[in-house]
Amino acid sequence: MQALAAAPAVPALIAQQPAAAPGIPGRGTGLAGRGASGAARGGRGGGGGATGPALIEVTPPDQVAETRAKFFTATQFAALTKLADTLMPPLRGNPGALDCHTPEFLDFLIGESPADRKLLYRNGLDLLNAHATAKYAKAFGKLDAKQVDAIIRPLLTAVPWTHDPPKDPGKHFLAAAHDDIRTATRNSPEWAAAGGGGRGGRGGAGGGAGGQLVWLPIDPVYKS
Repeated sequence: MQALAAAPAVPALIAQQPAAAPGIPGRGTGLAGRGASGAARGGRGGGGGATGPALIEVTPPDQVAETRAKFFTATQFAALTKLADTLMPPLRGNPGALDCHTPEFLDFLIGESPADRKLLYRNGLDLLNAHATAKYAKAFGKLDAKQVDAIIRPLLTAVPWTHDPPKDPGKHFLAAAHDDIRTATRNSPEWAAAGGGGRGGRGGAGGGAGGQLVWLPIDPVYKS
């Protein structure tokens, strides 16, 4: 009963509130006031009058959240990260594989690939870890540059034809990983933003900056 009795007084109290000065967003005006202030700071709308609904700027998730490996184990992902950094470091003003988040992208890509591709990567990364443990008593991801070179150099081989990979499983993996790391890095948003390929690098084919493709968001509902 007390609430019902007090109800008619609410509009009267609102009417008694002082109006905000023209051109100055009033404090205590709720979302509308904050939206107008934000519009003024962002350069949207003019003057101090009504500017309509406030526009919310959306930040890409990769810029505010840390991407975690979902397909590879932690040890496998550490090995892939070390391999990517070794095969595609920052050179000639271009970003490297780690700058372009290539390991995270490949973790997603291989996780959505056919079974034989998944097996190739898992076995290949396990092989690198096995060689590193046998030779240096630690995982591949924890090796220094000289130790990494000693592990991967025997596995590097020229592949004259992409459809005829090396018969050796380790060499097959390294050839495939090298190609994937290079392609993913050169077709990343970071490479495009840096104008990759314009200072000694080779851009890929496509419509991105510098001639390369750019990773685009994938609709989680539709899968081809």
